[in-house]
Amino acid sequence: MTQRWPALDFAADGPVIESLHAYLQVVGKLPTRALPWCNHSWHLALRVVPRGFRTYPVEMPGGEAEVIFDCLSSAVAVETSTGFADGFEVTGQSVARFHRQLAELLDLAGVTTDISGAPNEVETAIPFHEDTADRTWDQAVLARIHRAFSDANRVFERFRSGFVGKSSPSHLFWGSFDLAVTRFSGREAPLHPGGFPNLPDRVTREAYSHEVASAGFWLGGGGVEEAAFYAYGYPTPEGFSDARVEPEEASWLADLGEFVLPYEAVRTSDDPEGALMAFLESTYAAVADRGGWPRETLEIPRGAYGKPYDVETLRRS
Repeated sequence: MTQRWPALDFAADGPVIESLHAYLQVVGKLPTRALPWCNHSWHLALRVVPRGFRTYPVEMPGGEAEVIFDCLSSAVAVETSTGFADGFEVTGQSVARFHRQLAELLDLAGVTTDISGAPNEVETAIPFHEDTADRTWDQAVLARIHRAFSDANRVFERFRSGFVGKSSPSHLFWGSFDLAVTRFSGREAPLHPGGFPNLPDRVTREAYSHEVASAGFWLGGGGVEEAAFYAYGYPTPEGFSDARVEPEEASWLADLGEFVLPYEAVRTSDDPEGALMAFLESTYAAVADRGGWPRETLEIPRGAYGKPYDVETLRRS
């Protein structure tokens, strides 16, 4: 049985991570195409569930359907409110074959949404049906990856509960392949420059239409060759990079414009959840204080019913 906060090794696990990312890109096309647009692309994100990653339910004739990428049995399943439930094994097949299997399964279930296309937010976007190379796969690595996302998700959801303003769920974006939770000040933000690979700028600009303090978790890449947590603000408040954040293993990466905390530092801490919560709270406070957010109207005690209370009380708690 995989324990909480398992060890991760980006270098060794990289080929499996790439395979999982590629498969989830295919799965993600279903909610992207089948659901009405929800602000900041929230409808297309996947939720972390006990057995893996799940899409939001999509409409089909006579009911609803969802796709679950089952990380415990290494399989993909389609389940519907009409009683259909079937799936196929994930064994390291090519993306082209995976795409074909999922498209056929959806058709069998009565879901007519087209899931053809190509990956987003990657430099080389090979159309799914043309990506015929076999993939590296390892069930044990998959289980550890899911466990790590589940642990991060649990803390993110608790962090989210301390905010009465607009906040995203804790959800997995399959394009960038990161788990993220985002708080909003309520004020409009400057136009985002865009520029993400194979992602229309209009999508990025809608996602960052308002001021945010965002945090997340990803398995590595983009100049950080290990699993890590991150935090940033958009727009970046003046002096943000000079903020003192917790725990001490967190650092500012100028190339990314983000604070980064290695997953390993959290995993090996005497209190992993406390260490991660300290990172989330301190980086959020750095954005909110320097950005002049009305914290007294936005924050509430975590996990408890109640009205917002004053910032000084928050700082003493």
